Amino acid sequence: MTQLTGTRAGAPAPEEPAEPASRRLVVRPAAVGLPALGLVIVVAAWWLVTAGLHLVHPAVLPPPQAVWRSLVGAADVLLPALGITIWTTLLGFLLSSLAGVLIGMALAASSRVERMFAPLLVAVNAVPKIAFGPLLVVAVGWGQKPILTMVFLLCFFPIVLSTATGLTTTPADLADLGRSLNASWWQAFRKVRFPAALPQIFVGLKVAMPLAAIGAVIGEFYSDRPGLGYQILQYNGVGDFSTAWAAIVLVAGMSILLYSALSLVERLALPWVRATTSAR
Repeated sequence: MTQLTGTRAGAPAPEEPAEPASRRLVVRPAAVGLPALGLVIVVAAWWLVTAGLHLVHPAVLPPPQAVWRSLVGAADVLLPALGITIWTTLLGFLLSSLAGVLIGMALAASSRVERMFAPLLVAVNAVPKIAFGPLLVVAVGWGQKPILTMVFLLCFFPIVLSTATGLTTTPADLADLGRSLNASWWQAFRKVRFPAALPQIFVGLKVAMPLAAIGAVIGEFYSDRPGLGYQILQYNGVGDFSTAWAAIVLVAGMSILLYSALSLVERLALPWVRATTSAR
């Protein structure tokens, strides 16, 4: 009698179940097409108000074709400056992220620590950071230090706030699960609280990433490092407004790329978020 169970010789091996769509990195056409369409609309509106209707003086906002010609003509200066600004932005962002997460963890761990230092953090965040520019040069000297300090001052507060918020708003069912399993404080933190806080932490990181680019450019205003901020001041000082705007466009493009890269890291690191939350 033929055995019904088991696999017969020569029979094809059963296929493995397909990977869930939520765990695959799928690039949809709309993810590229819609931003490209938005860019086309913005550039068209830019051309219309400058070269088309002449509503804005070229010294204030040059037309896009003039900015493009300046970008191509000064590429040998602007592209190395872009590399310097990207490196400074990433380094300052990483330092701010590390410090911000640690400070947020300290605030979340103790209500006394939060009451002691939260008002001071709010006060530091409320001060216009550009006011620190000349003081930073005197305090830490020329070079990269004042730029990194400016990036840190702009970035750390949203990271601290998002980390503290995420760690203090753990879902009740997950917290009860940890207690029912007699998990220690460290086990509950590592297995429950910190993973549950990661979506909030990434919100703070994504808010801080564009601020890091702003901080790097502002810091370069008061530094001798020839990044994009330095080039903006130099070209603006000699009246080459088209090239100054070309440097500004590079700053904007750099910010978009860094933000998109961080969003990709979030999607790869937190696959369960898209699988357990409702789509828009």
